[in-house]
Amino acid sequence: MVHLTALTQEVLTAILKSIDEGIHVVNTEGRTIFYNEVAAKHDGMEVKEVQGKHLIDAFPSLTEESSTLLKVIKSGKPIYNQTQVYLNLHGTRIDTINTTLPIFLGDEIIGAVEIAKDYSRMKLLAERLLDLQKGFNNSRKKKTVKQVNYTLSDLMTVSPDFIRLIDEARKLAKSDSPILVYGESGTGKELFVQGIHHESLRSGGAFIAQNCAAIPETLLESILFGTAKGSYTGAVDRKGLFELADGGTLFLDELHTMPIELQAKLLRVLEDGMVRRVGGSQNISVDVRVIAAMNVHPTMALQEQKLRSDLYYRLNVFTFSLLPLRSRKEDILFLTDSFIQEFNKKLKKSIQGVEKKLEIFFMDYQWPGNVRELKHTVEYMMNVCGEMHLRYEDLPIMLRQHPAASKGRSTPLKGLSLRENLETIEKTLITEALDQSAGNINQAAKLLEIPRQTLQYKLKKMIE
Repeated sequence: MVHLTALTQEVLTAILKSIDEGIHVVNTEGRTIFYNEVAAKHDGMEVKEVQGKHLIDAFPSLTEESSTLLKVIKSGKPIYNQTQVYLNLHGTRIDTINTTLPIFLGDEIIGAVEIAKDYSRMKLLAERLLDLQKGFNNSRKKKTVKQVNYTLSDLMTVSPDFIRLIDEARKLAKSDSPILVYGESGTGKELFVQGIHHESLRSGGAFIAQNCAAIPETLLESILFGTAKGSYTGAVDRKGLFELADGGTLFLDELHTMPIELQAKLLRVLEDGMVRRVGGSQNISVDVRVIAAMNVHPTMALQEQKLRSDLYYRLNVFTFSLLPLRSRKEDILFLTDSFIQEFNKKLKKSIQGVEKKLEIFFMDYQWPGNVRELKHTVEYMMNVCGEMHLRYEDLPIMLRQHPAASKGRSTPLKGLSLRENLETIEKTLITEALDQSAGNINQAAKLLEIPRQTLQYKLKKMIE
């Protein structure tokens, strides 16, 4: 038994009470030895109703199997960010997200502490986000908001490969089949997807875009599928993005960041066109075209188990791989001139072009941020330039100091280590071959002039 002085107990209690999280501590018998006001507020209880009592006496709906605290005491292993649903002593349903840790004194476990966040409040936040998403659809009396800002014609290029890609997108836009778009950050994936929606038979319907990485995992399910009344404290019947996009297009960006469990639910919607709200029992039919995008190569995402293979094959009816700017160098100066004209109008300037030294730099630089980086670079230079032409001296200082910018390398050399530099070059070539072959292993192996088995082995080594 651990003994603490009265002063030590007072200090510890004061510290725990000051923390703005729900803190619940139990001993090895499952009896509560500390329970702060924040936890009581989450649970809809009074501190005195829990303090000193066995966990199951205070929360009768919990069992040794369902209680995260009791499981941790039994296993001695921590549990991170697990949702828990239970009834309090008054019969009210509570939703929390818990991180539960064992408390050790030497090698002996003496209890467990749980840090809880109010899941109900987080879900209410999700509902507010949904209200913002569907603002254009709240009332038919309101003026319709323009849902897409770009068409495929807005994709500026003189690259023959990119022009062929746009032509193919126009043809396939008329289909209702799902689409998977791969491209590095800054290649214009959302612009491309908006263009497909504009060319489709759904152009009069909703276009809703959701970045899967921008919403916490615990909220994404509610955002996508909606909520049913009573599914958690304060919940009301509310449509998710699938229902809001009914008759239109739902664009899911950074799909590989979606939790694997949620990807399984997405697959079911793609298969049968039915959604079920969180906490609901009724299936709702939706007519939605799903377009997903990723900024990592699908092959890599599959091998790193960030993307379910069955979802990939369902989405991979039509696949578009947007070329990085370094692979379509003919577009660099073309886009530069276009951006200069655009910013001349906005900034009321009359810049006539770029000097030769800067032109050489632009052509040699690898543009890891792609078109977005080029546009922002030109915008900066247009603001600081006082001459008739953009000069090398007008570049942002980070670009002027870039060690590999003018040497045609996408990454600086790692000293003189032959092994490390060869590994970097090999990875770059493999990624480039996968880009050009849209993830087809056989075609990529042919481009690299190596056996297919060798490429698969190298891909496996790259992610280990």
